[in-house]
Amino acid sequence: MSVSQQLEEIRKAAMGELDGTNNARELEAWRVRYLGKKSQLNEVLRSLSRLSLEERKAVGAAANRLKADLENELSQKEQAVRQDRLVASAGERGIDISLPGRSFRAGRLHPVTQVYHEINDIFISMGFEVVEGPEVEWDYYNFEALNIPKEHPARDTMATLWIDSEAESGGRSRLLRTHTSPMQIRVMEKVRPPLRIVVPGKVYRYEATDATHIPMFHQLEGLAVDEGITMADLKGTLYEFARRFFGEDRKVRFRCDYFPFVEPGVEMAIECAVCKGEGCRLCGSSGWIEILGAGMVHPRVLERVNIDPEVYSGFAFGMGIERIPMLRYGINDIRLFYGSDLRFLRQF
Repeated sequence: MSVSQQLEEIRKAAMGELDGTNNARELEAWRVRYLGKKSQLNEVLRSLSRLSLEERKAVGAAANRLKADLENELSQKEQAVRQDRLVASAGERGIDISLPGRSFRAGRLHPVTQVYHEINDIFISMGFEVVEGPEVEWDYYNFEALNIPKEHPARDTMATLWIDSEAESGGRSRLLRTHTSPMQIRVMEKVRPPLRIVVPGKVYRYEATDATHIPMFHQLEGLAVDEGITMADLKGTLYEFARRFFGEDRKVRFRCDYFPFVEPGVEMAIECAVCKGEGCRLCGSSGWIEILGAGMVHPRVLERVNIDPEVYSGFAFGMGIERIPMLRYGINDIRLFYGSDLRFLRQF
């Protein structure tokens, strides 16, 4: 039998067997038998060296065409077998394969992070710059430079997580910052007025966890220093923030309060979203809910950073970021933000 006849016999046998294959296992066995290293087709290709040059060219071309044809037929058969298997599987499960697939649930930003960015954007649009600072802070920046000396009673209101004592640190004790206000001092030490900054970040307090307190939460500090800044500028800035964040219809109230690093100091409250000022359990029957503390920067604070309080004045404010979405959405437990309950988090 000539080589050409051998190739034709291989073609007929291969095509006949391929028509009868119905699954992936049989197709793999067919591939090994007719296209593998030990197949009859490869034996023919290895025997070309025994033929004359003219025969070698003709037989080699015919063998390569046969190999290409077999590979093409195998590819088509594999596709047909996969399609048949898919249709059969869909019929068993009652799935309409023409329907679009089910999409995976997309991730999203945490509600606190969403509010974090939204508040930053509001103040950026008013000309403030966002800066960040260290969470491990020196006692000097966290307390002393902010007009809170060692024996000041205001230290008792901030249950501090100390890292080391003065003896251990050579007279300069470190702590986990209790507020973001230390960046007021750090910025004013390096930047001369005029300046406008907001400082968002994590803060830490050594206190028990309950519906309104957690040992780690987020604050946003604001500071503006320039010539001629007055309390009217502070009130106008905070009123604009409340209008943009809570809505134009929400009423705002300012009352006198005390903070060591501002003079005079005020607290800002908004009308209760639940009772609309009528009084309810959420607002303690007052109709108002405090959202932040603020005031004019104390002259001693300016003096510490070599800014003349006779020439410059400024205002500062600070708010708890978690408290803001609690008031906007009527959330009564701050622990929900950090409980990893997807039923809660997917609402935002």
